[in-house]
Amino acid sequence: MAKTSQAELVFCPLGGVGEIGMNLALYGYGPAEAREWIIVDVGVTFPDAAHPGVDLILPDTRFIEDELSRLRGIVITHAHEDHYGALLDLWPRLKAQCWMTPFTAGLLEAKRQSEKGAPDVPVTIYRAGEKFTVGPFQIEAVAVTHSIPEPVSLAITTPLGTVVHTGDWKIDPEPEIGPLTDEARFRALGDAGVLAMMCDSTNAMREGESPSETAVGVSLKGLIEKAPGRVAITTFSSNVGRIRSIAEAARDAGRQVVVLGRSMKRVIDVAGELGYLDGLPGFLAEEDYQFVPRDQVVVLCTGSQGEPQAALAKLSRDEMRSVSLAPGDTVIFSSRVIPGNEKAILTVKNLLIEQGMAIIEDGDALVHVSGHPRRGELKRMYEWVRPKILVPVHGEAAHLVAQGSLAATSGVPHVAQVRNGDMLKLAPGDPEIVDQVPFGRIYKDGILIGSEEEMGVRDRRKLSFAGHVAVNVVLDDRYELAGEPDLVAIGVARTDRRGENVEDLMLDAAAGAVDSIPRQRRKDLDLVQESVRRAVRSAADQAWGKKPIVTVFVTR
Repeated sequence: MAKTSQAELVFCPLGGVGEIGMNLALYGYGPAEAREWIIVDVGVTFPDAAHPGVDLILPDTRFIEDELSRLRGIVITHAHEDHYGALLDLWPRLKAQCWMTPFTAGLLEAKRQSEKGAPDVPVTIYRAGEKFTVGPFQIEAVAVTHSIPEPVSLAITTPLGTVVHTGDWKIDPEPEIGPLTDEARFRALGDAGVLAMMCDSTNAMREGESPSETAVGVSLKGLIEKAPGRVAITTFSSNVGRIRSIAEAARDAGRQVVVLGRSMKRVIDVAGELGYLDGLPGFLAEEDYQFVPRDQVVVLCTGSQGEPQAALAKLSRDEMRSVSLAPGDTVIFSSRVIPGNEKAILTVKNLLIEQGMAIIEDGDALVHVSGHPRRGELKRMYEWVRPKILVPVHGEAAHLVAQGSLAATSGVPHVAQVRNGDMLKLAPGDPEIVDQVPFGRIYKDGILIGSEEEMGVRDRRKLSFAGHVAVNVVLDDRYELAGEPDLVAIGVARTDRRGENVEDLMLDAAAGAVDSIPRQRRKDLDLVQESVRRAVRSAADQAWGKKPIVTVFVTR
């Protein structure tokens, strides 16, 4: 280990700072030329319309891949996809020992078994309250409350001081699944002295404190009891506390629960094995649905974000084999809208409404609470921990700035605003950004992972905007056209404003481009190819107002 006098303690996020999701943080200790590293969380984010066909978006780990000889381990705070969802895909690049709680390990193994070729990640189990060592870092897991079992904050201690990495957390006096956020331990850490706290900013713009999960259960019970027909409830599959609340509410209302959706079933299996669903009636399979009276069933399903292949979307299109809804049934969205999913969710809601279902969402009744701290909870955490430095993380710019302002007015001596790729020196001395490292996004596309260019995402985006035209030009021995060019257009308008066929116009342009080249120069097939490509794109632009991607083949 490096001498303390030579060492620095640094923090460097590669994801999750300046954006929602894809959380990956690095902590380094040692001299600049020989730091030892740990990774905290390896999360994903999800593609939008700008990434057609992409399955997942992962953090670019080029920087730490160049430091693998000094990477001492990976610590996962909890099993939400934006904190652990990239681990199976990125572990072959990182090849480090991983530490996680039993629930996270159970979900990881269930996911591994469902993905062909997924690596067998080496896992060491830890639990809240335990301490363990990873390289030069002494780590203590501190219990917090969140919307998933076994979330923890990490107290990371080095010879230069202790850093509290909060992960995702809230203060809930009555969680459906314990334990409580460990106020006593956070206060003790504050008493001993905390150099810095990297703190969740997701709800830093919301005043007050979040309602309790138990209150959601009470509200759901009332809604289920009043519903005249079937009740379908969609929520985040990882929210075991909410699943338990729904199951208890259904039981108390004299109803049975049918579970739909692969991820929901996977979480229920793992949670059941670990005892989180003890004391509840058994869940019913899809095949049992038709045998349960309409006023005695609750459908618990995936699809809260409008995912087109999730169970709720299929129900809205009446595509489920054994389960359907009918006019007068109630659908409850026990979830929040993740930014970017508004249109997909609205599509599902409108399909349900068209069929005569009643929709209940967060603004109509207490059917969801966030797992993240509001401003009142943040101020309480500042009072407990009393860090010298506060680094807002887990949020977009507005969230980070809002928390930074709150911390400054709450008496935190230093607020350090960083973004992905910034290397922040925490000690010795005052905090300062000392370097900028490579960061960005890579893409899981089918079974492959690579950059936007490697996966063809840019061209795919262009294709989705203006289509593709393939042209085949054949020249004879005298370098004259051997018949008309062949042309195939996909995703291109059929006729222009005058009713002329756009393909014919492009064909004429292709032939005209060849004729316009002196015959001796046609021996340069690359010249012919580029001339035809430009002419076809120009013809499309004149007729349509858009330039498709054009691929030209020239043979003789």
